[in-house]
Amino acid sequence: MTEPLHSRATTALSPSAADLLCRWVVRQAAAQETWFLDALERLQTSADERALHLFLGQVPRRLGKADLALTPQDLTAAHSVLPGWSPLDWSLDGAARIAGLLTFRGQRPFAALFEDLVRTADARELITLYRGLSFYPEAASLSTLVGAGLRSNMRAVFEAIAHGNPYPRDHFDLHRWNHMVLKALFIGSRLAPIVGIDQRHNPELARILLDYAEERWAAGRGVTPELWRCVGPCVDALGAYAALQRALAGSPAERLAAGLALSQADTPSARHLLTSAPETAALIGTGRVGWSNLHHYEAI
Repeated sequence: MTEPLHSRATTALSPSAADLLCRWVVRQAAAQETWFLDALERLQTSADERALHLFLGQVPRRLGKADLALTPQDLTAAHSVLPGWSPLDWSLDGAARIAGLLTFRGQRPFAALFEDLVRTADARELITLYRGLSFYPEAASLSTLVGAGLRSNMRAVFEAIAHGNPYPRDHFDLHRWNHMVLKALFIGSRLAPIVGIDQRHNPELARILLDYAEERWAAGRGVTPELWRCVGPCVDALGAYAALQRALAGSPAERLAAGLALSQADTPSARHLLTSAPETAALIGTGRVGWSNLHHYEAI
């Protein structure tokens, strides 16, 4: 018989995502621990999709919908399994459902099962399904199936894909990646939690965002300061100094964002422009300001 997942989770030297999720759920499941572990064993030994659907439906009633309780050590373990993975905002029932999906050994390709689940899911279920993207079997085959989530008008559904999720970094092509970043700005979603936001900067994205900024300014509207994070590495190639100079004259958050972008560029022209804003340059020089906490300055 196949070794139960929960047994492997307690003995494996290098735990998988399924092992970690199982450990975390068991730790928090209290009186429902036995039900959960028995259910996982049934999923592991049965290819009947009815058993999976029954499990997915029972999880919230059995375990509740509390936040998943994680320690700093748990977050470190998650990062060790897959750099960039952040389950910080996951729920207990969401973690249990994904553990079940990773345990189940069905007869159909997982992409077909996933497509059916997405089609019938409510918003909360969609959030769970998308958060597990990186860990599903043949994850690369699911790329075209996340389009509905990226197009969703529900910000929480979009952020289940975009935030704390390594899947876009690892599997999106250039066009889909750039579209996701632009959509985040459109709906007021932060860029800092996007895994790989610095590694996947590219001139095409920078050009798109510069055009977006110019359109906003022409309409008398403000520009999200985080936008400059994706422009900074390409500022010299695109000749974007005039736009950054304008941002340096904006709000405190805009000035700091422009300064951070110029620091990223680190060209003679960028350094010269940054010296024209000595207070901003000095604050950035302290090391206390970065892209991760830039939003704290937006209300100043």
